[in-house]
Amino acid sequence: MKTIALIAQKGGTGKTTLALSMAVAAEQAGGTAVIIDLDPQATACKWSDRRKADRPLVVDAQAPRLAKALQAAEERGVDLVIVDTPARSETAALEAARRADLVIIPCRPQIYDLETVPTSRELIAFAGAPPALVVLNAVPPRGSRAEQTRQALTDFGMPVCSPTLGHRAAFGDAAMQGLTALEYQPSGKAAGESRQVYKSISNYLSMSQNGELANEQKRLVNSAH
Repeated sequence: MKTIALIAQKGGTGKTTLALSMAVAAEQAGGTAVIIDLDPQATACKWSDRRKADRPLVVDAQAPRLAKALQAAEERGVDLVIVDTPARSETAALEAARRADLVIIPCRPQIYDLETVPTSRELIAFAGAPPALVVLNAVPPRGSRAEQTRQALTDFGMPVCSPTLGHRAAFGDAAMQGLTALEYQPSGKAAGESRQVYKSISNYLSMSQNGELANEQKRLVNSAH
């Protein structure tokens, strides 16, 4: 079983949307996925309530119970667990990062999100420095802001996922129906981007298992100083 923790020190980064998309992508790829919702707002749980399909399973939990929830998922033979943490909650983010094979930080290409990345990196280091990856979200269709953000993150020593998620209405429209863009518009651009990001994250998970991602992260950190 692989565990991904999504953390962000700022709200509105698209963290839950990314978690839901990756879980559905994993299911569509033939695996079994579970989302553990640590957010008191229970956004993922509410999405599941609107959903007609039984999978992926969304579990409501609190940070002190995360270990138990992960153990239950492993006993059920789940392939992928995605832990969705609340924004601005160091306790939940720290607990999730400690138990993750990979930490994902969603980041929009704007200064407000960039300013929170150093805090997230410090939290990850405090959690034992699990492999981490930034996913750029809500990328505008035109302009150089995404590449500027990618370069700033790289200069700061953070690996950045090559595929990005665009600023597309399909993500929000799908969520209203308890769906993801992968199901709402399977042939649309949002669905295609979601598949690419999932494939890239899967590759990073494999790298995290053999230490390649950790080595790359150390290289970026060293080159940033």
